[in-house]
Amino acid sequence: MPRRVCIYCRHKAHNGGYDESKFTEETDEQSEINENRQKNTSPDIWTELKELRDMVIKQEVDLSYSKTKIENLERETTGDAYIIHSEMFVILFFTNSINKIINTTSEDLTKCEKCLRKKMNKRPKVAFSFGLTDAGTTGPLNTDITLKFTKVFTNFGQAYNPNTGIFTAPIRGVYYFRFSAINNNVNAALGVQVYLNGKRVSWNYDRDSTSSGRITNAFVFQLEKGDVVYLVLPGGHEIYDDVHNRNTFSGFLLFPV
Repeated sequence: MPRRVCIYCRHKAHNGGYDESKFTEETDEQSEINENRQKNTSPDIWTELKELRDMVIKQEVDLSYSKTKIENLERETTGDAYIIHSEMFVILFFTNSINKIINTTSEDLTKCEKCLRKKMNKRPKVAFSFGLTDAGTTGPLNTDITLKFTKVFTNFGQAYNPNTGIFTAPIRGVYYFRFSAINNNVNAALGVQVYLNGKRVSWNYDRDSTSSGRITNAFVFQLEKGDVVYLVLPGGHEIYDDVHNRNTFSGFLLFPV
């Protein structure tokens, strides 16, 4: 390669101030150093470029693997989400169905309750319970008398009249009646008769020479509206009552027919 010497250097060499041979030696040495550096540097650059290429390829592979893994996870997640969504839909469907059934049943029960209340309100409330008297002994008399129970305990529907001693059925139905009677005279007979529409249906009698006479009886009658039931003390018999309510007459409507 030809040597290049700047004009300044030639001028100094021409004037005796610069040794051109020395400069030539130095220039050759510098060129050799630069050539060695180029020889040593070039292989290093290619090596680094190759390593960089390998790193890029590896990153691409890792990125591809990561992308595939993410896609698989997305598929699994989508599948699980679909299953969960389906199960939630089924649960929601059955929940709504059950709620509809409950609401319908509740509405039906409310309607039935209202119907029953209407029927109960239309149905007369009939129940009575009375004590006889606080006057002590009644009888014996020469004739039969209707026993008038005047001590009211309850009288729903006012079907029993304490002034006459007569129960009058307000509606057609089945009724329950019960009475109890006592006397405290061992020398007198106790007797109570049960009448239905003026006809005697029961004759109850007791006499005990050592203690008080006692009678208890009960009946179930199917009555028409307006039928009457009452108790009678037969002539020649007596009955006793006081503040302890030893004699009672009770009854109530079982059900209409």
